[in-house]
Amino acid sequence: MTLEQSEISARLESALEAGELSSAVLREGLSALLQSSARRQDLLYIQTTTTAPSSPAVGMTLVQNGKMIAPPTDADSWPYQNVLDAINDGWRVVSFPNMALLALSADDPHGLGFEFILEKWS
Repeated sequence: MTLEQSEISARLESALEAGELSSAVLREGLSALLQSSARRQDLLYIQTTTTAPSSPAVGMTLVQNGKMIAPPTDADSWPYQNVLDAINDGWRVVSFPNMALLALSADDPHGLGFEFILEKWS
């Protein structure tokens, strides 16, 4: 059970104990429970040229409805050209680039670059 579902359940139990659980309140609570379970987390991975959210995207991967969605091969056709575009479309940053994973110089190619991870619930 999610936190949201637990809160809905607790409100219904409180209404029952207080003798205030009407059929309308029960219907509303059940509807909220059904809607909360139907939500899915989508993830968007955007690799950029710097740590700035406005820096150009150089790579992108989308996980939508539990499936990997490959972006168009032409970068100009990507849905977002940078992280700010995604934020303005309702995505929420959940992970910023990990500076400990970056290459220290051009001669040190083991770094993973500048990757942002964003989420959206649908």
